[in-house]
Amino acid sequence: MNRRKFLTAVGAVGATRALTISEHAEALEKKMIAELDERTVVRSRLCSFGRDPEELASERAKVQGKLKQMGDDPHLPRMPQNPTLGDFFDNRFAPANHLLQSATHAAKAGQDEETVLACLLHDVGVFSIARSDHGYWGAQLVEPYVSERVSWAIRYHQALRFYPDLSVGYDYPEAYIRYFGKDYEPEPYVRKAAEYAKTHKWYMTARHITIHDIYSFDPDARPTLEPFIDIIGRHFKQPKEGLGFDESPVAHMWRTIIWPTNFL
Repeated sequence: MNRRKFLTAVGAVGATRALTISEHAEALEKKMIAELDERTVVRSRLCSFGRDPEELASERAKVQGKLKQMGDDPHLPRMPQNPTLGDFFDNRFAPANHLLQSATHAAKAGQDEETVLACLLHDVGVFSIARSDHGYWGAQLVEPYVSERVSWAIRYHQALRFYPDLSVGYDYPEAYIRYFGKDYEPEPYVRKAAEYAKTHKWYMTARHITIHDIYSFDPDARPTLEPFIDIIGRHFKQPKEGLGFDESPVAHMWRTIIWPTNFL
């Protein structure tokens, strides 16, 4: 919103008398609604795969000639100039109970700090970019800022979740039977990744993610990021420019999370 224009307009209205707080709020709300009507959000083509072409054409016709959304989306909390990982948890990943519960469970089990961090970040791909291949997306997103062990574990927990290891107490999730059916078989690349991970030196780090993932769905829990601030400080290399603005190979991914509805 152009705040200068808004204040000018409000000032004109209130030239003859002082506006009340409620009148100021009402004027601001009307201005925001009008501005939202002016800016159209056009979803990514990825979100349109498989949809009826005529339905899509009809939707596109409705937004012809309208301004497209660019910059800060008024539907979303505004990110600070130099955003930190904590800012993304607060303003984009929230509510992030699943991630926080997973990390809390790992910490209570006595896992080392890198394993706790891996549990905290294991599903950031789901929370930000895409569900499909979320382990790979999440690992790539944090790779420049964490140890190789942490990013490796995030990447391979995705495959290992489909394969039990009763020797460490991990069984096939009952939820997966409900989600995918009892006869579901993962794609060959998933099986290949799991077989590779089982012989790797960091296998147990990825396996611990799956173990602590299973017990992290308590709907009544209200965890916060506060207990993990020191761990993040020690093991997450926060760029001084802010995530998305440090010229790293993944800066564009963080910027996409900041401005997910940009037309281009």
